[in-house]
Amino acid sequence: MSFDEMREADKGVREAYKAYGRWLETVPTERLIEKHQQADLIFKRLGITFAVYNNDEGSERLIPFDIIPRILDANEWKIVGSGVCQRVRAINAFLDDIYHEQHILRAGRIPADLVLNNPCFRPEVLGLDLPRNVYVHIAGIDVVRVSATDFYVLEDNARVPSGVSYMLENRETMMRLFPELFASHPVAPVNHYPEILLRTLRSSAPPGVVEPTVVVLTPGFYNSAYFEHAFLAMQMGVDLVEGQDLFVEDDLVYMRTTDGPKRVDVIYRRIDDDFIDPLAFDAASVLGVPGLLSVVRNGRVVLANAIGTGVADDKAIYCFVPDMIDFYLGEKPIIKNVPTFRLSNAEDRAYVLDNLEELVVKEVGGSGGYGMLVGPASTSEQRFDFRNKILADPDNFIAQPTLSLSTCPTLVEAGVAPRHVDLRPYVLTGETTTVVPGGLTRVALREGSLVVNSSQGGGTKDTWVLEA
Repeated sequence: MSFDEMREADKGVREAYKAYGRWLETVPTERLIEKHQQADLIFKRLGITFAVYNNDEGSERLIPFDIIPRILDANEWKIVGSGVCQRVRAINAFLDDIYHEQHILRAGRIPADLVLNNPCFRPEVLGLDLPRNVYVHIAGIDVVRVSATDFYVLEDNARVPSGVSYMLENRETMMRLFPELFASHPVAPVNHYPEILLRTLRSSAPPGVVEPTVVVLTPGFYNSAYFEHAFLAMQMGVDLVEGQDLFVEDDLVYMRTTDGPKRVDVIYRRIDDDFIDPLAFDAASVLGVPGLLSVVRNGRVVLANAIGTGVADDKAIYCFVPDMIDFYLGEKPIIKNVPTFRLSNAEDRAYVLDNLEELVVKEVGGSGGYGMLVGPASTSEQRFDFRNKILADPDNFIAQPTLSLSTCPTLVEAGVAPRHVDLRPYVLTGETTTVVPGGLTRVALREGSLVVNSSQGGGTKDTWVLEA
């Protein structure tokens, strides 16, 4: 049975939800529905949509938003916040190591071929020294809960994690709709995230740069996360640029402006490695900046996140993050990994193939809920297809037990009912590693579903962390 974050087994309300629960009991369902409709109008006016692939209804949808918040008390958040920061510190140490001395590989704590033959490992940045040794400036760590004190990390997003704009807009919308609740609940703020992000980016500037110029580099209007790119640039008060707006000259990166070229020092890039520099990676790319890698290597511009971070959010590498925490920090993980089977291992593979109906199988480079099999919800035909995929390329898959994700109260057609959730806190690393209290709660709106991704029918909630 799933852990209910609002209600105890005897149906009593848990401490974090007590004040909200009393309020909720007094509110007619009709008013909640009316507020939900108002939230939809707000999101439509803002143009907050996301791309849906392989869908007959069109490629753009409104983000489903649930008006009932997820609430964590200070002690619950302490576990989550300290756990994800610990994890990101270890991941940054790992990336700095594998692109330099490779101590962890020499010690045999992680199989060298798993790293060095990984498609996201970038030999082009071997030996590259970065300010403060930070590779992952912005991380999104996906966390699930199974009991009052047990949290697990599902995956690490260390390349170009998305969704933080939804966290901010969810909070703004809730404050518009329910100002009385924020007056009666000590909810920790999240609206200072853009300020912390800008400070993080500026602190990562090349040595000697006193007043760094920061830009957000987007693939352009047709990208599924373009709203977020434009939103964050506006909130930080920096320029949103495309590859064609930047150029390299005299080993520096410049931005074209109406006042002439302006040097750029830090690029918050929302473009994958393959497309960032056509001279170094995909020659057909028209999204990146020719010659950018050479400027990065010479320490004259900083990319956030750095090239080559994708190796750290590969789902096969995920298995070894507890080893990273021990190896680099000398600590035990505050938040555990989900037990994981690596299908490149013959014994693991045999077990998984015999138990597909009980497990979740994922592609090591997959994201967005695509390329995965949820065993308990699968058909025999789907399991047959996945069996063949695994046998054809076992290195490309991992498997995990089906966790019973915690549930939170959610407004659905039948009224308020529990639905499964996860949480993506956003961790920023510059002078320090920090996390804004809250994050993006994603909710599986379909009854019984464990898949929370928006692309798979999930929605989002505002996440309240109550200050002590």
